[in-house]
Amino acid sequence: MVRSKKLLGIAALGAVAALTLAGCAAGTTEKPAAEASKPAAGGDLALKVGMLAPSSGSLSFLGPPQILGVQYAQSLVNEYSDKTGLEIEVVLGDEGDTDNKAYETELPKILGEDVSALIGAASSAVSKQIIDTVTGAGIVQVSTSNTGAFFTTYEDNGLYFRTAPSDVLQGDVLGNFIAEQGAQTLGLIVMNDDYGTGLAGFVTDAFEAAGGEVVAAPTFNPGDTSFDAQISEVLAAKPDAVAVISFAQAATIIPALNEKGFDSSNLYLVDGNVADYTSAGDNPLPAGVLTGAKGTIPGPTPEQVASFNEKLKAFATEQGEDLKSFTYGPEAFDALTVVALASLASGSTDGKDIAAKLQEVTGGSGDGEKCETFADCADLLLDGKTIDYDGASSEIKFDDNGDPEGGYINLYEYADDNTFAPFEG
Repeated sequence: MVRSKKLLGIAALGAVAALTLAGCAAGTTEKPAAEASKPAAGGDLALKVGMLAPSSGSLSFLGPPQILGVQYAQSLVNEYSDKTGLEIEVVLGDEGDTDNKAYETELPKILGEDVSALIGAASSAVSKQIIDTVTGAGIVQVSTSNTGAFFTTYEDNGLYFRTAPSDVLQGDVLGNFIAEQGAQTLGLIVMNDDYGTGLAGFVTDAFEAAGGEVVAAPTFNPGDTSFDAQISEVLAAKPDAVAVISFAQAATIIPALNEKGFDSSNLYLVDGNVADYTSAGDNPLPAGVLTGAKGTIPGPTPEQVASFNEKLKAFATEQGEDLKSFTYGPEAFDALTVVALASLASGSTDGKDIAAKLQEVTGGSGDGEKCETFADCADLLLDGKTIDYDGASSEIKFDDNGDPEGGYINLYEYADDNTFAPFEG
C-alpha cells in the first residue's frame, strides 16, 4: 500500500490486493449478471426499501448521519420521479445492538411491509444475525457500514452488498500506522464480537508484520459496563501504545486509562468509537482525556466530501435535525442511490432483479458511462446506456462478492477539547 507522510485519505485503490480475496471466494455465490435493458421513461416503479439503523444501543451515534444520508438520497430520487417513474418509500427501524436486540422486533416489522431491499444493518454483528433471514427472503441487503471481513465469503445468494470497505483494509492501515508512529509494543482492548475480534486480528497481523509485538489483547462482552480487569491486564504489559476496538464502551474505557496515567497521545481508536466526546456529544468526556489520541474511519476525507456534507447538513436542517457527525453518511447516501439506479436499470422492484444490476451500475462490470448524481445516471439509463455511478463515498465498483473495490481509510487526531480533525503528522 502506498502511503503519504500524512497518511490522509489512504486509498484502497492502491491496495486492491489486500481487499481482493481471490475473486469469488469459496462459500460465496457470484453476483448474477443481468441482461441489459432500457427502462421505460415515465414507468411505474414503486420501490419500498427498509432501513435498519442504530437509534439505540452502543452504536447509536452512527444513526443520525446514516438515516439522514438515506433520506437525502430518497428525496433526490423522488424529485425526479416524474421523469423516471421511480418513487421510493423508506421504512425505518431501530437495529439497536446485540445487547438490546432491538432488531429482533424491528426487522419483522420492516419485512412485513413487503420491502424489496434493506439498507443496513450498521453493525457487522447485527447484520450477521439477520443476513440469512433477509437474503433468504429474496431481499437485497446493502449495508452502509459493515466492515466485518467474513461477509466477503458469506453464502448470501448474491444478495448482500456493502458500500464500506472490509476491515482487512482498516486493520492493515491502523496496524502499520501505529508502528510508523514509533510503537514497538501494542496492547489491545477488544469487544468480543465478530467486528471486534476480526478487526483486532487484522491490526495485530499488520503491526507484527511491521516488526512490533502485541503484548496483551483482553476482550470484553458487548453488554459489559466495567472494564477494570481488561485495563489492568493491558497496562501491566506496559505497551507503547493501546488500541481500543469497541463501540460506545470507549466512553468508559478512555477516562479509566487516563486516570491510570496512560498518555492519550499513544491511544488509538477505530471507526466504531471515533465519536464526538465533547459536551455536545452523546458521551461527553472531560476535556483533555483524548489529547493526541488518533483513530481510523473508512470513507473519503472531509475535503473530498465537503460539498456533499454541506448539502447533507442543509437537508438535515430542513428536517429539523442538527447534524454534527457525518460518519458513514456518504456511504448511506450511496447505498440507497445504487439500489434506486439498479431498480431503474432493471425496470423492476424485485430484490433479485435489483441485485443483478448493482455490480453493473457501479462500474464493477461492463464499460459504463461515468455519472455522479442520480439524475445524470437516470438520464443515461433512460437513453439506453450502461452507467458507472461514482458515489459520494467512493467509486464503489462492487466486485463479485458485493464488496466495493475502492475505498479510503482516513486518520484523525483529537484536540484538547475532544474534537477530532484529520491527522496532520
